[in-house]
Amino acid sequence: MPRVKRGTKRSDRRKKILKRASGYFLTKSKLYQAAQEAVERGLKFSYSGRRQKKRQFRAIWIVRIGAAAKLNGLSYSQLIHGLKTAGIELDRKILADIAVHDAPGFTALAEQAKNALKDGKAA
Repeated sequence: MPRVKRGTKRSDRRKKILKRASGYFLTKSKLYQAAQEAVERGLKFSYSGRRQKKRQFRAIWIVRIGAAAKLNGLSYSQLIHGLKTAGIELDRKILADIAVHDAPGFTALAEQAKNALKDGKAA
């Protein structure tokens, strides 16, 4: 059986892990095993963090829309229901952006939602 020394493959793999761990505290950036554990842990957190970011942004958008809706005399749920009834299909990201950067435009949307709610109750 031929002798295998694993020179470059092994060192390349270890170098890759240690490069990812640069900047970690004490042995986590110097010793391979500690670095490998720290990098795997970090990758796990970054994976879940990418999913949490989506939830957090949606929550921020809802808070912003709710605050702007209150200024126009509606609750968040009334505004969303009114917009759906009026046939206005804007997602929360766009609504939040309008609420922050274009107050008159948001007021117009809120008025349309109010009118749709009134028409829905009258029918």
